[in-house]
Amino acid sequence: MKKKIQFSLVYRDMWQSSGKFQPRKDQLERIAPVIIEMGCFARVETNGGAFEQVNLLAGENPNEGVRAFCKPFNEAGIKTHMLDRGLNALRMYPVPDDVRALMYKVKHAQGVDIPRIFDGLNDVRNIIPSIKWAAEAGMTPQGTLCITTSPVHTLEYYSNIADQLIEAGAKEICLKDMAGIGQPALLGKLTKAIKDKHPDIIIEYHGHTGPGLSMASVLEVCNNGADIIDTAIEPLSWGKVHPDVISVQSMLKNEGFDVPEINMSAYMKARALTQEFIDEWLGYFINPANKLMSSLLLGSGLPGGMMGSMMADLAGIHSTINNIRKKKGEPELSTDDMLINLFNEVEYVWPRVGYPPLVTPFSQYVKNIALMNLLTMEQGKGRFVMMDDSMWGMILGKSGKIPGTIAPELVALAKEKGLEFTDADPHTLVQNNLEDFKKEMDENGWEYGQDNEELFELAMHPEQYRNYKSGQAKKNFLADLQKAKDAKMGSKLSVEELAAFKHAKADALVAPVKGQLFWEFNGDGECAPTVEPFIGKEYKEGDVFCYIVATWGEIVTVPAALGGKLVEINAKQGAKVNKGDVMAYIERAQ
Repeated sequence: MKKKIQFSLVYRDMWQSSGKFQPRKDQLERIAPVIIEMGCFARVETNGGAFEQVNLLAGENPNEGVRAFCKPFNEAGIKTHMLDRGLNALRMYPVPDDVRALMYKVKHAQGVDIPRIFDGLNDVRNIIPSIKWAAEAGMTPQGTLCITTSPVHTLEYYSNIADQLIEAGAKEICLKDMAGIGQPALLGKLTKAIKDKHPDIIIEYHGHTGPGLSMASVLEVCNNGADIIDTAIEPLSWGKVHPDVISVQSMLKNEGFDVPEINMSAYMKARALTQEFIDEWLGYFINPANKLMSSLLLGSGLPGGMMGSMMADLAGIHSTINNIRKKKGEPELSTDDMLINLFNEVEYVWPRVGYPPLVTPFSQYVKNIALMNLLTMEQGKGRFVMMDDSMWGMILGKSGKIPGTIAPELVALAKEKGLEFTDADPHTLVQNNLEDFKKEMDENGWEYGQDNEELFELAMHPEQYRNYKSGQAKKNFLADLQKAKDAKMGSKLSVEELAAFKHAKADALVAPVKGQLFWEFNGDGECAPTVEPFIGKEYKEGDVFCYIVATWGEIVTVPAALGGKLVEINAKQGAKVNKGDVMAYIERAQ
């Protein structure tokens, strides 16, 4: 018999790759004993990127949820692990050193054993400090390689990073195949190279199933020395998520590996409970497209988890591009045409911005550049005309070292704009601010919490935590959920009945003047080709909703009335409106 292979259940990531929210604390407490009863998992993912943010958005205290979920696994001897974005920790933008260091103390006290520390650029400078802090807090640091397929992401490239992370104190290495485009043969060779040089290092493989390569990759890494495989369970396995543990176990068992048996009675209980959570409320926030696999992802390399948001963004400029084409006497593009054009443009942009691994947030930046290029090329302005500070920050090196070479045209464009490239260690660009948050806690009379976990929560997710403490988050969430339920109910109504239902609860935003509508403007006064706001977007009283270029050329700012949630949009980017036309409906918070 071949070596022993263990399984990890990525219960958090199953939800993260499917929709917007995570189960509540009471639901996590119900599912944990059943996962243990399945008897096949050596590890369970109990926390990580976006988990805490979405719990705060739902008005839930994530610290209580993490403690409650970890406790039964800790008692059963099952290891718990979390996803950690290195420099960005648990959010989308950089976190100061003092807050990052505190995180490991808090998470270890809450029952999390292993942080999976990754950097979207594979820059070891963003990972190594976290390895040190995690070890000092008593955790087992797992260094991570973000896997992609490009000319610069070679066996030597990844092996060198693994060597550096292990030298820095990583006890384990994760091969994070976030888009599922890692080629099985390379992954097998990489696993063998690491094991040959570091035989005591544990290797864990994490592969999403989006384009369909992950099962072959599982077999390759196991045949070359991998120790642990991340898996999912129905009804959230496959699609853009992860392989189901039953299929992985069957394949490896028949290959001769020593794999644990699955208590199928418990599996069915866990399956039924997960479906119950979906039916109760989580399903209202799951994108059905994320249940589908697509080989189209292989060319662009985009992670499956962002397909839903990408399609929404694409729809936002689809009509604008077709209006431009119509004026030029050219045929309109279908949604499929637009999708293929976007994938092709990502393939054009990606090497020119230096092949950053397409994982959060760099996948979003590359996609946004490609999306803007499609629009500006239709306008006859060429490529790389519309790029914001985040996109430029990636290119200039502010987030870390780009693995490839930036194209000469972008280097020249940066020089023309007066922008400077940097090779500074990214974490040195972020100032410590934990003392400021202590002051805020004291001024509000808020408790720091057990093991300083409430202080940490404020410092890591300031806006979401403040809304949670004020109770506004819970109100917003309940309104979101009701709206989603109304929409499902409305699918049985006629178009007229549904419109009347929505409009009765919302304020109409009308055009104050005749002119052309735009969602945003650049500093130079030109309209920015941004996508339209999404349904459900929150506005405060006085926030800008849109701009109208009046017939005499004046730019008129249109406020979002008394604020609330956007429930309907009646005008597109660039649309001509008459005075009094209804542009959208916003529902005030109750």
